[in-house]
Amino acid sequence: MKISAALAGMFASRTPRTSSAGARTVARMMRPSAPARELDLLLIWSAVGLLLLGLVMVYSASIAIAEGSRFTGNQSHYFLMRHAVFLAVGIGVGLVAFQLPMTQWQRLAPALFVGGVVLLIVVLIPGVGREVNGAQRWLSLGPVNLQPSELMKVFAAIYAADYTVRKLDAMGSFKRGFLPMMMVILFVGFLLLREPDFGAFVVITAIAFGVLFLGGVNIRVFALLGVVALIGFVILIWTSPYRRERIFGFMDPWQDAFGKGYQLSHALIAFGRGEWFGVGLGASVEKLFYLPEAHTDFLLSVIAEELGFVGVVVVVGMFAILIQRAFVIGREAIKLERYFSGLVAQGIGLWMGVQSFINMGVNTGLLPTKGLTLPLMSFGGSGIVANCLALAILLRIDWEVRQMKRGGGS
Repeated sequence: MKISAALAGMFASRTPRTSSAGARTVARMMRPSAPARELDLLLIWSAVGLLLLGLVMVYSASIAIAEGSRFTGNQSHYFLMRHAVFLAVGIGVGLVAFQLPMTQWQRLAPALFVGGVVLLIVVLIPGVGREVNGAQRWLSLGPVNLQPSELMKVFAAIYAADYTVRKLDAMGSFKRGFLPMMMVILFVGFLLLREPDFGAFVVITAIAFGVLFLGGVNIRVFALLGVVALIGFVILIWTSPYRRERIFGFMDPWQDAFGKGYQLSHALIAFGRGEWFGVGLGASVEKLFYLPEAHTDFLLSVIAEELGFVGVVVVVGMFAILIQRAFVIGREAIKLERYFSGLVAQGIGLWMGVQSFINMGVNTGLLPTKGLTLPLMSFGGSGIVANCLALAILLRIDWEVRQMKRGGGS
């Protein structure tokens, strides 16, 4: 008998004067949790809220560009329908992924990571990878395009967790614990920079080394990594005229508002127009061919213009809840000595946190313009599917932890 049910029966037996209606009320309150409570409701509702709000805002932000493009057949709902299909596929993938126990994910970790690396190599092959706006990041699969770097974020979190668990006794050693992972991530970074996809490189690096840090890597080694990474990023930016121009444009977008600072200046105009409560859903002016990539990288600016400061705070709040729950789930798993599951959960939390922070920072002018979408919300098939896959794994970890606490897990 479940503990809560036993308590309900004991309570009822010791209070004979309680009315039958009162006894039934107490029994309902003390009965075993409903199936829905076997999962973290805060995590579920924050994720659902972001996905549904993203669907609405992608439609709002893309109407003008869809109506004015021959590529879309001048159909206003073109991006809405595709985003809805991507979301449905992502949920389907998530439902399948949820069925796999974390022990199986751990066994698959090396193969998934190698598969991700192979895809990153294939996308660079001339004539195979699809080039858009000077970047070769996509593999054409008929009517849709696959972006391997999005899947690599999931695989990096899983592989880094598996690596850390296998090397737990060597985490204090630079040569045996830290160096092998550093070499692997540098190779992945080399492939990503060849596309180029600097934003994905930053996120994957943060995931991998963040998991190593949480797994107990030597703090002095980690501090040294931070210094080396900072120097490396400065060199990468300074040796690339394209990235250097973005940095200078970010520092003063109004100096060249029609050139280097064009995207940021219009993003800031959108935030300014939104004020507290926005100009109303669908009433954005900046999405009317002024703000580039309004339905992808700069979706938050459209949210700010149409829903105002309040709308942005709601989005930030939902992300904060989702990330906090990911770390709580990870901590609970680690308490039960499920180290791989705990590190995967926290790796997913790091991914969502770092990428959403960078996107929000770009939209508000706190960070240089970078091609990173807002997780769970921006238009993009590979991104939505990868996000749903990560959420499914996170929910699986939560479910297994709750089963163990109830004595039903292994």
